[in-house]
Amino acid sequence: MTQRFNRREVLQAGALPLVGLSLPRLLAASEGRGKREKACIFIHQYGGLSQLDSWDVKPNGPAEIRGPYSPISTAVPGYQVGELMPQLARISDKFAVIRSMSHGVPVHDVANRMLLAGQSLPALNAPSLGTIVAKLRPSEASVPSQVWLQKYGGGAMPPEHTYLTGGWLGMAHAPLLIGVNQDDHPATPGFRVQAFDTAQGINSQRLEARRNLLQTVDGNPSQTRGEDSLSRFRQRAFDLLSGSEARQAFDVDRETTATRDRYGRHPMGQNLLLARRLIEAGVRLINVVAWCGLAPGDKFLSLETWDMHGNGGIDIFGKGWNGLGWALPCCDQSVSALLEDLEQRGLLDSTLVVLIGEFGRTPRISKGSSAIGRDHWPNCYSAMLAGAGVRGGAIYGASDTQAAYVKDRPVSPEDFSATVLHALDIPPETGISPDGFSVRASSGHPVMGVF
Repeated sequence: MTQRFNRREVLQAGALPLVGLSLPRLLAASEGRGKREKACIFIHQYGGLSQLDSWDVKPNGPAEIRGPYSPISTAVPGYQVGELMPQLARISDKFAVIRSMSHGVPVHDVANRMLLAGQSLPALNAPSLGTIVAKLRPSEASVPSQVWLQKYGGGAMPPEHTYLTGGWLGMAHAPLLIGVNQDDHPATPGFRVQAFDTAQGINSQRLEARRNLLQTVDGNPSQTRGEDSLSRFRQRAFDLLSGSEARQAFDVDRETTATRDRYGRHPMGQNLLLARRLIEAGVRLINVVAWCGLAPGDKFLSLETWDMHGNGGIDIFGKGWNGLGWALPCCDQSVSALLEDLEQRGLLDSTLVVLIGEFGRTPRISKGSSAIGRDHWPNCYSAMLAGAGVRGGAIYGASDTQAAYVKDRPVSPEDFSATVLHALDIPPETGISPDGFSVRASSGHPVMGVF
């Protein structure tokens, strides 16, 4: 059947570009349910963290397996982590660790699509977890429901449409992207979020005039197009463009010097500080690419911090941008700061924090032509979760003696996505397709052992 539009509808659709920004598409998901308190900060360790040097140390293994780092005790009796994470070790009673993540794809872009969609065989247009959350639990504040901090970069990144467009759920649920290159982040002096800038030549007076024009054209939308009228989403867009709430939320310069220093003056630290501010402002889900920036003396090569093959002549155990000696202390500093900050502000109980890569690293240390590293390893790796009902100090699953294969209670991408949704009070079986039942938010089962 051919759908017909009346004159008012055509004018309404054609007038959208007058706003000067396509924010209504990002806001159209924000109608429906009442306000929910649960939110999520999802930290992507793009490239794949070595489980053997962080969450799943094997101190009794052979030297070619265990690496140079010693295990250290944590706040949880009997649980040890790698020595480069002392601050997280100190607060291990605030988070849970899954040591039995597993799938079968050692290829970055495919594995990242799997992580994003929470599926072992995702379609190219599968919506990401963030998009699903934005659809089912949209924000009702004058902020986007989903934000993405630091765009993927490098040859191994997944296609942009798999995480920046909303997939088949549409642009209404896509994230607002902040950080499109190596200098576009809040650790850069003079950084400013430009997402709320109006089109060139449109000042506040012209913006208000265009709002009035749209209201005149719109008439009484509740009588013409029902409850799904775009007018309310345009109103949200105008609020973002003309108001101060969202602009202030994205301004990390409002934080004290001590707080910024606690998180770390590197991209990961300042993006996590920004993520905390966005949680306070009402954003429902913030994705953060865990790029740690450049170590002193480094030249920029890629944002793939955790893909530690020995890239660019940097040993996996070195202190360059692509070495654990740089990256893990940055991660330890910023994630521990985030967890403590959320708790002090009364937000940890309602905010899920996820720290995970698309896979782990090989147990055996490889020797390349110029540096040593560990290669891709999806068979067994680790993930950290905190807040939103997660049981602090819980250790779920187990690996074998070399952290090579899962020994007990494997967790698939589907089960992990179901666990995230469960923590956010979203039943995994919730329908997200137009018919309401044929496609579920997740086909997995929550890992209840971490709650």
